[in-house]
Parts: sequence; C-alpha cells; structure tokens
Amino acid sequence: MKRLYAAGLLAASVTVLAGCASAPPAVDTSEQEVIGIINKVNGYWQQREAPQKWAFWDVAAYHTGNMEAYQITGNPAWRKYSEDWAAHNNWQGARSTNKATWKYQYGETDDHVLFGDWQICFQTYADLYQLDPDPKKIARAREVMEYEMSTPNQDYWWWSDGLYMVMPVMTKLYAITGNRQYLDKLYEYFQYSNSIMYDSDAQLYYRDARYVYPKHQSVNGKKDFWSRGDGWVFAGLAKVLKDLPKDDPHRTEFIAKFQSMAQALKKAQTDDGYWTRSLLDQQHAPGPETSGTAFFVYGYLWGINNGLLERDAYLPVVRKGWRYLSKTALQADGKIGYVQPIGDRAIPGQVVDQNSTTAFGVGAYLLASSELVRLLRQ
Repeated sequence: MKRLYAAGLLAASVTVLAGCASAPPAVDTSEQEVIGIINKVNGYWQQREAPQKWAFWDVAAYHTGNMEAYQITGNPAWRKYSEDWAAHNNWQGARSTNKATWKYQYGETDDHVLFGDWQICFQTYADLYQLDPDPKKIARAREVMEYEMSTPNQDYWWWSDGLYMVMPVMTKLYAITGNRQYLDKLYEYFQYSNSIMYDSDAQLYYRDARYVYPKHQSVNGKKDFWSRGDGWVFAGLAKVLKDLPKDDPHRTEFIAKFQSMAQALKKAQTDDGYWTRSLLDQQHAPGPETSGTAFFVYGYLWGINNGLLERDAYLPVVRKGWRYLSKTALQADGKIGYVQPIGDRAIPGQVVDQNSTTAFGVGAYLLASSELVRLLRQ
C-alpha cells in the first residue's frame, strides 16, 4: 500500500478516498486492519463473557458498541449475542410494575425504573426492533418512557452519564413511533441538564452538580471535568444528531453544543493521543485512560463523517486518538486496557493500567473503531 505523508504527522498506510487522491490521509491504518481489530476485541470479550447479564448501564453500554460492530461487519453471532441478552432481561430494564414506587435518583433495584442507568438498554432493544419489528421488543421501553414523559418533572438527567444513557433512547423511539413528545421532552430534559452541569466558559460538562467549580476543584485548583463524563455527553450528542430530524427546531442548538465541545476537547488532548481523567488538569490523575478517549474519538469521527466537524481541523485529533487506542489501549490478546473502573470522578492515585478493562470500555472502543471503518469506506 502506498505510503502517504501529512505535514506534521506520522507517515500513514491508508486507503485513499475515492476520487480524492490529493486528500490528506485518514488515519495510520486501513479498513481491513480496523475490522481485524474489531473482530479481535469483540471476539475476546464475547468468548469470556456470557450474554446472560443484567440490563444495567455498565453491560448495556457494551451492547451499544456491539450493535455498531454488527452493523459494520454483519456478523450474525454478534446480533444474536445482544438478542440473547435482551431476551434474558425480558426486554426490560428495572422490572417493578408498581408505578407508585418508581424512582430516578441513583439506585440498582427494580424500583429505579426511571433512573437512566436502567434505560440505556432500550437503545439496543430499539436497534433490534428496527432489524426485526416485534412490538414486544419495545413495549417496556415505551411504557417506561411514556409514563416518564407524562409527569411534570424535568430533572431526570441530573448526571452527565445520563445524557448518553437516555437521550438516544428518545430519538430512537421517536423514529419508531413518530410521537413528537419524545423530541419535545428530550429538549426539555436536556435544558435542565445544561442548567446544572454545563460550564459555558469551558464549554464542557461537570459530572453532576456536586463537582461544579469553585465548590469542587482539581488538586491544582482548576475546574475538574471528568473525562468519561464528558465522553458520555459528546458521544450522546453524536447519537442524538444521528437520529434527530433535520427540521427539528432545536437541532441547531444540539449541533452548537457538539461543535463547541469538539473545540474544547481538542485543546485537552495529550500529545500521546489520550485524554487524562481530569481534562483540564493532567496532574490530577495522570496517565492513559481509554473510556473517555474512545468516546471522544467516536464523537469526532461521527462529526467528520456527517459533515458537522471540519475534516482538516479534526482529523489530526482522530489520528492521535486512534494511535493510542490501537497501540496502547489494545492488548495483544484483544483485551482493552487502561479503562478507569466504575466511578464518578477522576481519582488521584487510582491505578488504571493495561489490565483495567470493563464492559462499557469495550463498548466505547467498538463505537470508535466502527465509526473509523465508516470514515475509511468513504
């Protein structure tokens, strides 16, 4: 394969875009190589983890990546893996049938039906419905979300993770049902989130109201934006914009948030391609971290692929990010390492190394690598 060079960047083996021989290289890889990585990573995971696991966020986030990998490769075993998981959970999240006890503050019990960490599973159920429409696949999703939308409450998405967990549920169910309320409530709940977590100067999101500056600060007295928390938001905005109608009255506002985050995150990327756990204070919790990095790379790739992020400005970010993801995060056996464990902040002194892996970290990696294939296919 021909060697291509871009100013200021490493030489790259790439597939030249059709009809664009003078275009800069995409990234230092090829479509075939990335698909090989996807196969290796997902094969490693599924060979070691049975699909019969709960529908809570940590596992459900993996399935959002698995479904993207299925869309890219067409591997029927991967679709079946998500179908088996969905069937194991009876196409539900939290299972309480007593609406009087339904809660949406943090909780892992069956009463926390309205808590977004129990609703992210509906994304995969909706994707599987689109492949084979059967009302049972989205019956519980509709019951839960339509009840939620019938309440006067606006504060359902009180933590940044929730924007990834639930915003795409709203657009996916709108696409299936045509019920405009899904989009209206999406915007209403998003506005509440912005009012408590968004920093308009930094153009980034705090994890939740507990971490707003100056009440909370990094070890060096800076604003402390948690990488994975902003990763959830950036990736969530990409997934929303993918399904949000072009004529939606609030689409320009979602685009503006997405584009401003892209600008802010570009400045925070390290020379080694990853983003540290505290975005603006690299000394707070130094060292590589994969989950935030993978979500950011996915968001950048989606934005470039869909014309919302300028290619020449952001491909260098993708190149550096993919170099980290493919050379450092990816282990020889297919394990994805350097994933910060479950938590809600950057923790000074916490060990995150090549053996640190999680379901949601693998899901984020599959999102990024699948979107990279789409770039290389253009």
